[in-house]
Amino acid sequence: MLRIKFDISELQAFVATAENSSFRIAAERLCLSAPALSRRIERLEDALGTRLLERTTRHVQLTAIGQEFLTEARAALEGLETAVQRVNDQTLPRRGSVTVACIPSVANHLLPNALRAFAAEYPEVQVHVIDENASHVLDAVVRGRADFGVSFTGSQEPGIQFETWTRERYVLAMLHSHAWACRSEIAWTELAGERLVSVSHQSSNRLLLDQVMAGLPDQPMAWYECNHVTGALALVEAGLGMAAIPQLALPENHPKIRGVPLTEPQLWRTLGLIKKRGRVLSPAAESLKTRLLAAHVDL
Repeated sequence: MLRIKFDISELQAFVATAENSSFRIAAERLCLSAPALSRRIERLEDALGTRLLERTTRHVQLTAIGQEFLTEARAALEGLETAVQRVNDQTLPRRGSVTVACIPSVANHLLPNALRAFAAEYPEVQVHVIDENASHVLDAVVRGRADFGVSFTGSQEPGIQFETWTRERYVLAMLHSHAWACRSEIAWTELAGERLVSVSHQSSNRLLLDQVMAGLPDQPMAWYECNHVTGALALVEAGLGMAAIPQLALPENHPKIRGVPLTEPQLWRTLGLIKKRGRVLSPAAESLKTRLLAAHVDL
């Protein structure tokens, strides 16, 4: 058997530095001083007999060998983490923590009910919710910061398992007092000349909306842009315009805003639960995932 001449802390130091391309950020993540972190990486390189990182005054870059080793180092740490988690699940039943990453509409309107039922079964398990846009949710799952995620992106990622959950339609959000609020549907072409509120290009929703807008004879104009759908809804509520949003983002029985389905064409997005391929969820994480899958979505 090959003798391993380095320890886990040195491997963690290398992975953190490589992922952040910065000794300072990596040191902060690991609660170390920069010199202590540098010494750990030097010991790892000495043990391997090769340089893994190229250091300059401003940048840290992986060598060719370092790039290959990073893939194996991540896999080794994840495998060890899974093994420790399995032991903890057996020795400390119904304790520990779960991290779920999800888009804000899910975090606001579906996750709370699932967590209420989950807490009854696992009262001693801490839950960390990463409620961010779709790209951040995917990144959290890919980097292993989240046990699993809920989003509408990731199905094309080779290292991600995407489990379809539900589909939701895009609607036009407007005040109850608007002349269109009593309609059953609205065509995209009717939006030309209307004052609209839109999400910015930082939102993954914007790509779907732009694809529809590109096919319209007259391009609607957004007078206001927000990074998140919640911000767009706040402007709609203030009477500044209407917004095309996913239906789940609009709370049921909103006192001031109604969502009318958009048509010609209809626009839908598919929500799914995502996790890294090969990652084994703890019983607690698996339970929370199951409760989310069972959540009733009437769209």
